[in-house]
Amino acid sequence: MTKFFDKINEMTISRRNFIKASTAAAASLSLVGCGNTLTTTNAGQAANEEGTWITAACWHNCGGRCLNKALVVDGVVVRQKTDDTHPDSPDYPQQRGCARGRSQRQQIFGADRLRYPMKRKNWNPGDGGKRELRGKDEWVRISWEEALDHVAAELKRVKETYGNKAILAKATGPALNAYGGAMTYWGCTSDGAWPKPQQFMNGGRAKGSNDRLDLRNSKLIVLWGANPVWSSGGNPAYNFKQAKEAGAKFIIVDPLYNDTAQLLADQWIPVRPGTDTALLLGMAHYMITNNLHDQEFLDKYCVGFDAEHMPEGADPKENFKDYVLGTYDGTPKTPEWASEHCGTDPDLIRSFAHEVAVTKPMTFTSSSAAARTSVGEQFCQAFLTVGWMTGNVGKPGASVCSNNRHNTQSYGGPALVKAGTAGGKSPANPIYKEPTFPGPDPFKTDWHGIVIDEAWDAVINGEYTAGVRGKQPCDIRMIWNIGSGNVLNQNTDIMKGIEAFRKVEFVVTSAHFLTATAQYADIVLPATTEWERLGGFLTGNPEMIIFYSQITQPMFEAKDDDWMYAEIGKRLGLDPADFDPLSPEQKLFNMVAGCTVMKEDGSGYEKLVTITAEDIAALGVKGTPQEGRISYQEFKEQGVYQVPRSPGDQYTYIDYKDFIEDPDKNPLGTESGKFQIHSQGLADTINAYGWNTLAPIPKYQYVTEGYEETFSDFEKKEKSGYPLQLTTIHYARRSHSTLDNISWLREAFQNRLYIHPADAAARGIAKNDIVKISSRHGQVIRPVYITERIMPGTLTLGQGAWAEVDDATGICKAGATNVLNGGLPTGQGVQAYNTCNVQVEKYDSKLQTDYLWPKRIVAAQGGNK
Repeated sequence: MTKFFDKINEMTISRRNFIKASTAAAASLSLVGCGNTLTTTNAGQAANEEGTWITAACWHNCGGRCLNKALVVDGVVVRQKTDDTHPDSPDYPQQRGCARGRSQRQQIFGADRLRYPMKRKNWNPGDGGKRELRGKDEWVRISWEEALDHVAAELKRVKETYGNKAILAKATGPALNAYGGAMTYWGCTSDGAWPKPQQFMNGGRAKGSNDRLDLRNSKLIVLWGANPVWSSGGNPAYNFKQAKEAGAKFIIVDPLYNDTAQLLADQWIPVRPGTDTALLLGMAHYMITNNLHDQEFLDKYCVGFDAEHMPEGADPKENFKDYVLGTYDGTPKTPEWASEHCGTDPDLIRSFAHEVAVTKPMTFTSSSAAARTSVGEQFCQAFLTVGWMTGNVGKPGASVCSNNRHNTQSYGGPALVKAGTAGGKSPANPIYKEPTFPGPDPFKTDWHGIVIDEAWDAVINGEYTAGVRGKQPCDIRMIWNIGSGNVLNQNTDIMKGIEAFRKVEFVVTSAHFLTATAQYADIVLPATTEWERLGGFLTGNPEMIIFYSQITQPMFEAKDDDWMYAEIGKRLGLDPADFDPLSPEQKLFNMVAGCTVMKEDGSGYEKLVTITAEDIAALGVKGTPQEGRISYQEFKEQGVYQVPRSPGDQYTYIDYKDFIEDPDKNPLGTESGKFQIHSQGLADTINAYGWNTLAPIPKYQYVTEGYEETFSDFEKKEKSGYPLQLTTIHYARRSHSTLDNISWLREAFQNRLYIHPADAAARGIAKNDIVKISSRHGQVIRPVYITERIMPGTLTLGQGAWAEVDDATGICKAGATNVLNGGLPTGQGVQAYNTCNVQVEKYDSKLQTDYLWPKRIVAAQGGNK
């Protein structure tokens, strides 16, 4: 233990709470290569003292955002637990945290937390100074005054010299907006290609599923491209399990026999990435030729299925049925035709289509994974159309669920409990105005900025695509990344991103750790986590809301983003009261006071929280006393409010029920008021973005870096230099890139490449080998996992690993998937993560297991180290 305190003294850790937390919890402080700071192996005396359980934020973007409580003893977090506020049951389940949430102490109190503002040693104001050293330069500790002065001066210089559009920012923030805004980058990331098809085809229903309790009425549930066990934290997999126990059969469609399939699947339908549309068309052909489609439903509720039910003014030949039958193009979309592209056995396509067509009631649900491809909109069109062909809409146990993912996986209907708004008015980015669809052509104005997949290319080459206006010039001189996360790591084409970061004159970022983005910055500002802030609200599913509180004082010199905005704004001559007028305390109170909960009869919402005049006085805020279901003190202590559920309650939701019962009185928000199988508006909108064309009905197009492009000549079946397909999935050890530095999680969930035995044998790859994965865009190395759970010709690797790129070789040893994924702008700005052509080969050098890698602990020059 003496050595432990000697190490603390050597590091001159200044934050009292950090020392206390380390003393209470650590048998070993994480120094370079030694794991994390906070453990429970020697909590000892502190853990035995009386403490307080405080609701802590589990804010990571995994979808669950479950209940997470920290036991705080004299300012020290000695233990964590999850939901025990009520007995657990399938109807009224607890909101239990997963391994990620339970490891958060390792994150918050990690020895690799950024402690103070830093600047790159060779950075110079004005020109950047040796920009090629970004990512490998040494760091110098500076004061907050110096850091903020530098950021404000660079911002002012760039604006005055080049204008606001020379600043590139993912999230501009109130201070930057008040100072004239910045060029932004945008795109469809999590939702894939679903937003526009949903808007034009089903009237804007974002999810389109029935209530979770209604799932138990389904006889068949199809999960297409969904793996909620890993990628939808919280209770979705548990909800599906209740449906299975109630008698539902589960069919999983995915290139990987994933963990959800292992839990639930009665049948696995393998399909190659980017070819799902072909599989759906093959199913449609079988259904039509065997008269298994619900013609009555299609006639009454849809337009565009056949020539007799086309939208006004549309070419009758452009109907879905004739396309599937090959009436005009001479190519019937038979199961055999589909199989050549999607790899699914024709007999399996037929049996799958038959079961989907004849089983009622059925739930037909897709996540967004299959739509995260080039021309992903075609999958959305095909999925909705085949779903509607079954007539499983608007009835108990029957739904066609589009983009059912994240926190709404297995949940349908409105939120039963909601937080209020913080209030105040923050200025919008004055450079852009959001268009209205449908309406006047929005593509004739510069309304969006640069699509994510072109962002780095635009920095390097000075132009970007602007819809019908074509290529437009740009001149990016500064990258602003305050409050925007790990953008270099999580945007496509990391290698080009590094080049872009090294090209501009100035890069600033806020961060908790030395992420890839922070590594390549000039000035890094240490940011607080949610555990160090006043508090707030989170929701994982629509039946509950979490009210979290501050757990610890800010570590070292970390500050929150709002404070940074205010201080930078002052240095620019702005008054923070103009762009951020409310205190954090007032904002939090407004959210509490505005919380509402659905009435027990389902007729509307009522106040959730009772607030007294004494509460308002104690909080030091402005407000009015009110009556609600739960007192402020009880709400804060419990930290969660969940609406109890039971079968037959007044919260049960059947999607499209009103429309199905009376379509004339309850039309959809589409061109016809019905489901649009043929939508010219959708096709025109996608075409206007300027990257590819889309037909008004579901048609199969080859996708960029899809299966057909694994061949140099598809007709002759001659393979190219990148003969395999890679999908990049959400992974259990992290939430996107968050938590990837936690050694506990790295050890529990090793980041390996999944490969089929046949593909491994063809390349001389054996168990425990290290392999190099190469694409047109970059190279990574990873341990291999050989398994028959993956389709031959396909691979998968978890996304979000913190990039570790060797400048000399260009190889990322961490397996950051965006080194492999190139910028492939498509459709409505979809990021095509799930269609990447690669080659794999055995890598002769050794690779240390990554949970043993040294932590990124910055020993900056100057000041305390």
